Amino acid sequence: MSEHKSGFVTVIGKPNVGKSTLINALLGQKIAAVSPRPQTTRKKQLGILTLPNAQIVFVDTPGLHKSKHKLGEFLNQEAQEALDGVDLILWLVDSSTSPADEDRSIADLLNKLSRRTQVLLVLNKVDILKADEESAREDEYKSLLSKATTVLKVSASKRLGLGEMIETLIQLLPKREAEYPEDQITDLYEKEIAADLIREACLLKLRDEVPHSLAVRLDEFKERENGMAYISATILVERESQKGIVIGEGGKMMKAIGSAARKEIEEMGGRKVFLELRVKVEKDWRDNPHALRVLGYLKKK
Repeated sequence: MSEHKSGFVTVIGKPNVGKSTLINALLGQKIAAVSPRPQTTRKKQLGILTLPNAQIVFVDTPGLHKSKHKLGEFLNQEAQEALDGVDLILWLVDSSTSPADEDRSIADLLNKLSRRTQVLLVLNKVDILKADEESAREDEYKSLLSKATTVLKVSASKRLGLGEMIETLIQLLPKREAEYPEDQITDLYEKEIAADLIREACLLKLRDEVPHSLAVRLDEFKERENGMAYISATILVERESQKGIVIGEGGKMMKAIGSAARKEIEEMGGRKVFLELRVKVEKDWRDNPHALRVLGYLKKK
């Protein structure tokens, strides 16, 4: 009879490399917002995969980048703190391109960690590479690490190589009882995920000039007697011109965002949702400590 394995596995990488997509794919259901925009993930989130012989607790992190404001500093701090006290670290890279400055910075950070924490290099998007390109990319990224590492090859979007990844992680994790109940898949509450799904809808629908300066504040989340959930949320932007873009001509953009977000929230919760959205200008909120605390990006004093 095999002994049970369990542990925490942090997934780290530069923005928009596919960390949330990978964790959603490994769990077989959506728990994290994803979009083509960098910095979609703004907080650490656990993705809990429970199997008959193991429990793997993935830690999704914001993409490490060169910060330009207090929000960026928070995102980097969230990602770096997620490296402490875990059993394994997955460094997810985009194998369709050579290492960028952000990848080199992450490699430097990983090289400074305790040698007891094993780092695995995960090449994402291998489905679009030719055989000779795959070998070259592997060598480029491996050369940035100061010690030998296990290399895994996946396509998060196509769900390729995930079985091999899970098998490898189980082999490397310590013998330990499960940390979480078998029916728990994340550490966030439904209302927190709902706010992220509203922001995901915004990122997918809006132009390039708005997404990074946009946040979602959940104002109300109520259960109604008929089983429906009532959700009220405010979309925060930094400039009046951005407010007009979010609302759109005749309110069309706002309706499209609401419809897309409601669909995702209903699929997550398995029930009907009444979603009420509004837009508010909060000037330069990304550099405003009070606004960042209200949104949960800074600890309240």
